[in-house]
Amino acid sequence: GHEAVLSCPNVSKVSLLLVTWKRSGGSFCPLSYRRDHNETTSLNCSERITWKYSPASEPALRIYPVNLGDEGNYTCEIANSEGNFFLFSSLTVIVPPTVTLTQDKSRVAVCQASAGKPRADISWIPASNHSSEEEFHHPNGTVTRVSYFGWTNSSFPSVTCLVTHPATNQS
Repeated sequence: GHEAVLSCPNVSKVSLLLVTWKRSGGSFCPLSYRRDHNETTSLNCSERITWKYSPASEPALRIYPVNLGDEGNYTCEIANSEGNFFLFSSLTVIVPPTVTLTQDKSRVAVCQASAGKPRADISWIPASNHSSEEEFHHPNGTVTRVSYFGWTNSSFPSVTCLVTHPATNQS
């Protein structure tokens, strides 16, 4: 859902002839700019994939909003009078999980971190040996983790579920 900007190598703009962005594997539209004709070309590109700035001055690729299908390895090729220059960029997409905390009738607390990428970590405060976890892998690469905290025979008045994930800095 955020913006990704991939930059090209900093070469002399005076001698710039051609800039092309490609992605290895998967479906991606090649995006190119030819300076001598001041012409940009994009094949089957959506509005999400464009130049961040003017390709003549700064040929950075902009993807907005980013989705999981955009993950992969990208190549920027610049041709100028000195030769061809390649820059390889790897885009990794992370997705924050949706967190829910519920309690069932038998006093089992259920903490669920849904559809995160990578998977979220779940812990309990206070720490206990009375918890168990399940993990579900979804076709789109996200993971749902569920942790159960049994506190039927516990003297704790309450428990706290702690979910940590690289996409968010909050607990």
